[in-house]
Amino acid sequence: MEREMRRFRQKLSENESLDILQKGKVAVLAVAEDNDYPYAVPLNYVYHNGDIYVHSASQGHKIDALKRNPKCSLCIVDKDDIIAEEFTSYFRSVIAFGEAEFITSEETKIMALRLLCEKYSPGVNPTDEINKSQQVVTIIRIRLEQITGKEAIELVRRRNL
Repeated sequence: MEREMRRFRQKLSENESLDILQKGKVAVLAVAEDNDYPYAVPLNYVYHNGDIYVHSASQGHKIDALKRNPKCSLCIVDKDDIIAEEFTSYFRSVIAFGEAEFITSEETKIMALRLLCEKYSPGVNPTDEINKSQQVVTIIRIRLEQITGKEAIELVRRRNL
């Protein structure tokens, strides 16, 4: 799976990549679905202790795909500014590869739900919502194996000025 980045000068440091994972709001999860077609779906996530946690309904396309093949990737875009006069975009993003597992421990499930609530609803007490949803929601932990960040060459040049 490990590949050298072709445009290595544009590679972000590990700390910069982890910062994007920590701050990002939306990840696009890519899985191999039925008949080996790629299936990509945007979702909310939280990064915690080297893993990604997502919540989901208990049935559906991504659940079926992950049960069949838990290997997946995620893309988190930190910046994507279109610069029309230059015919380009100034982007910064991270791609992460890992393996998904379905959480069965109620303790871990509640921890992940609390982390998601803290990220997306800061300052709101999540207890009632967690109590209401913990029996029907599915929590998926993605154990990350590789993270690669990249940014537009124009942003690299700006840093080096």
